[in-house]
Amino acid sequence: MTSFSQLVGGLSEQNRAPLYQQLQRALRDAIEDNRLAADEALPPERELAEEFGISRITVRKALDALVGEGMLTRRQGAGTFVAARSESRVEKSFSKLSSFSEDMISRGRRPESVWLSRSAGTVTPEEALTLGLSPGSQVYRFNRIRYADGEPMALEYSTVPGFCLASEMSVGESLYEALEQRSVRPVRALQRLRAILFTGERAKLMGIEDGAPGLLIERRSFLKDGRPVEVTKSYYRGDAYDFVAELNTSAS
Repeated sequence: MTSFSQLVGGLSEQNRAPLYQQLQRALRDAIEDNRLAADEALPPERELAEEFGISRITVRKALDALVGEGMLTRRQGAGTFVAARSESRVEKSFSKLSSFSEDMISRGRRPESVWLSRSAGTVTPEEALTLGLSPGSQVYRFNRIRYADGEPMALEYSTVPGFCLASEMSVGESLYEALEQRSVRPVRALQRLRAILFTGERAKLMGIEDGAPGLLIERRSFLKDGRPVEVTKSYYRGDAYDFVAELNTSAS
């Protein structure tokens, strides 16, 4: 039987590169050459350390780097797996204002949601400032896990002003569809993206390892007349999304 080190290639003492970089490169090459298939489980870190004759710290460093590249993914309680191929990743454009459901459907994937909560309440001071609302105004809050083809993709926390919807139960699969039915679908938005780590409850909800990389997008959306109609924080899995933006030089 072929050993794992024979499958991906061994390490060399003559190679000047650090051992973790050698293992990282060997695993990356094996994934790119399809010697390791998508969703294939890697041996436990202890077994990898023994087979390659290196420390577990060295193994962990190599695996951490590949998780950060999106080539490996960790599943809580299950281990480390080869991530889905790049064609399975979702490419999200920053130049188009679209909903999660629209993004998934346009790529031939099935969007689903698991509701964590949806409620009506009085605006908080922070929400009042962001949405331009008076103290005491009503808002609706929507917290859910977003799925594509049964795979958890993002955690989404949205707040909209009370005038936008009849009730919190107005929203089905798509918030933007519900807003469009009330003629208050946003036409522009400001977005901010930053790298985050999934920890604690968020990692647990997504079924990924504590400390897994992710992306946080904070979006504030507006009507044509300038009124804010949505504030959303979305926590995306780092191994499932690519974010792209078209850039043009300004005419001189």
